[in-house]
Amino acid sequence: MGACLLLAGLAGCTHLLPKEVHTTKSSFESYDSARDAANAILPFKTTVEDLKRLGFDVDASRNVSVIPYPELVARLAPNPNVQMRELDPGIRECILAQKACRAYEFDFKVQERRRVGGFWPDFLNFRRLTQVSGWRLRALIVVRGDVVLFSNHGGEPHIEQTELRVNPLGPLQPAGEGAGAVLMR
Repeated sequence: MGACLLLAGLAGCTHLLPKEVHTTKSSFESYDSARDAANAILPFKTTVEDLKRLGFDVDASRNVSVIPYPELVARLAPNPNVQMRELDPGIRECILAQKACRAYEFDFKVQERRRVGGFWPDFLNFRRLTQVSGWRLRALIVVRGDVVLFSNHGGEPHIEQTELRVNPLGPLQPAGEGAGAVLMR
């Protein structure tokens, strides 16, 4: 009888479902604050020190990628039919500076993944429904010496997604997928 009550009690226990929060370490609390900082970057005026104060530390951030020069040229001037004079002045300066030009791509994000739905279908791996929410901002900053030549940013101010996974075999699904992979070899 006690086991039946325990099982009945767990039927509505969605608080027992897993929850994940993914945060990329940054000085920004929200998409708006990251966007406002990116908008404050002025080509040919903002310095590397200014970038640090704005939250874009090229030396200490864990969320920054250094873009090598050949890849940078492919990103900034991908079409050879576009004349140099038609490019943004900062991009022109970078291309002319060649390897003296450095580019950094920052990726700031906060993402929460929360499983919702019935406890037993989720626990037994029959049906898993996950709600994903958060924000993400990516910024490309091009520097020569200690001065920003070009910057651009974009992202997703409001991420709201739903992921549904249905496994007809429930807890046996991984075994069936593994057996299928062995048979296919």
